[in-house]
Amino acid sequence: MVEEGTRTPRERYRGQVRAEIKERAWEQIATAGASALSLNAIAKRMGMSGPALYRYFAGRDELITELIRDAYRSLADTFRAAHESGADVAGLAHALRAWALADPQRYFLIYGTPVPGYHAPDDITAISVEIMTTLLDACTALPSDRPTTPFATHLEDHRQWAGDHPASATTLHRALTFWTRLHGTLSLELAGHFTGMGFDPALLFAAELDDLTAPSTH
Repeated sequence: MVEEGTRTPRERYRGQVRAEIKERAWEQIATAGASALSLNAIAKRMGMSGPALYRYFAGRDELITELIRDAYRSLADTFRAAHESGADVAGLAHALRAWALADPQRYFLIYGTPVPGYHAPDDITAISVEIMTTLLDACTALPSDRPTTPFATHLEDHRQWAGDHPASATTLHRALTFWTRLHGTLSLELAGHFTGMGFDPALLFAAELDDLTAPSTH
């Protein structure tokens, strides 16, 4: 990565324009969703021509890739910082919820409905594996009191999502259960499905977390 002080004025200007394009893209996503993202509309908002904007991003997919990469990197850095400060699984869960609530559109871009026709490049997959590695490290530290399940056995031969992490099959299952249940709760909360139901979503999230981290009764 080039240090700011070593960049030429032209490079700094290009970086500033790209940053503003991404800001406008987030505004558009918040209004109409990622599938409606339009570089021509962004160019109009910025007082640029469409062809001029394409000098900064070659197309819609390149811009979406940049936004997704930024979102994944932000969560990966959030997880890593929490883990390095001593956070356990519960600490990671609360870091995840705080991150999601801080910017729901960013959350939904990577964990919501996939953008039709878009396929993420390999480097983004690598960042998602980095996030799961941090989660698996935390889950490995939990007591090994869970019975082996048919799905855990299945995961022994289907663990590519975990990279080269040496976690046991039971830990893989526990991490996936943690990930899917908490994301399910978060997605419903951020989409407004709990509005008007009369309970505190934060307490539901905490209750789910307590259940996930409770010692096994089997």
